[in-house]
Amino acid sequence: MMRMTVLASGSKGNSAVIASSKTRILVDAGLSCRELMRRMAAVGESAEQLDAILITHEHADHVSGLPVLARKLNVPVYFTEATHRAWVRQMTPRTSMSYKQWLEGVRREKQERLDAQALAHQIAAGASDSDRPDDHFFAAGIDVNAIAPPDAAEPASALLTAATDDLCEDAEPGTRQSVRDNPTFLPAVEYFHAGRHLCIGDIDILPFTIPHDAADPCGFVFSAEGLRFGFATDLGYVPENVKQALKNCDVLLLESNHDLEMLRDGPYPWSVKQRVLSRVGHLSNAAAAEFLMRDYDGGALYVVLAHLSESNNAPALARLAAEQAIGGRLSLLGNRVVLAPQDAPLEPLCL
Repeated sequence: MMRMTVLASGSKGNSAVIASSKTRILVDAGLSCRELMRRMAAVGESAEQLDAILITHEHADHVSGLPVLARKLNVPVYFTEATHRAWVRQMTPRTSMSYKQWLEGVRREKQERLDAQALAHQIAAGASDSDRPDDHFFAAGIDVNAIAPPDAAEPASALLTAATDDLCEDAEPGTRQSVRDNPTFLPAVEYFHAGRHLCIGDIDILPFTIPHDAADPCGFVFSAEGLRFGFATDLGYVPENVKQALKNCDVLLLESNHDLEMLRDGPYPWSVKQRVLSRVGHLSNAAAAEFLMRDYDGGALYVVLAHLSESNNAPALARLAAEQAIGGRLSLLGNRVVLAPQDAPLEPLCL
């Protein structure tokens, strides 16, 4: 058994749960921790049973809830190294330190926390002054403001502001200050590489590179129990590697972001329109339909259209383009076109 539950899809936030009978993975965390928890509960997904968070890329609509959610659930977060670096820079725009310096700072801070815990244990056990550790035990000299100095000239990033404002209702005291003091802390970070398989629990994951204006964006194919789920959004076009990766999928989630005429006549500034239309932008209804007609093998039970623009698309247009492209392969038993909404979770797709 495998299950895909799209919690949100669109420019205001993206997140989905991919699950097998043994493993649950959250793909992206683009809503607040509170809202992600609420939506998971609404569709019967237990946030506390998540095994990992997997990030496609560092844009805000995919990571805005990440710092608080990962801390709350104490789960590892999987990035490519370049995506992690880009996220760190976004969360700490006022720092001029290198990535190496940042990592060293994190290691020192971790050791400082361990030292403090050890001292607290000694005090609680009634240790005398003579038992007090040497001064070096306290890691004196750590610059606690190294990551985000309070007198830096640049303002805090929108992501950081969102993170410090994003608290689940049962968050422990001090969580807001913790996020503010060390916004890039995560319980555990694991790196993956496009083109190389990784396993989380019993789910095999094949990441593949997608063309988008991010540091190292990826789509994924999830495999477990003889089933394959394809996941590809935020791509300007469908290159050959994506076409190959998405073959033989039982569920296919594909971007269908905008209608070309609606985008050209719509409210976006011309610079934004150029970005969306570029080869590192977003997939139009027409481009998604072209892939479904020419390159899609027709084997999926569900085709999920995702990341629909609220300003430059209409669900009816996206559905019509996809269904016309699938043509005679559309049936009750296969190629059922489903639209992933922005404002509510999609009912779980279970195979």
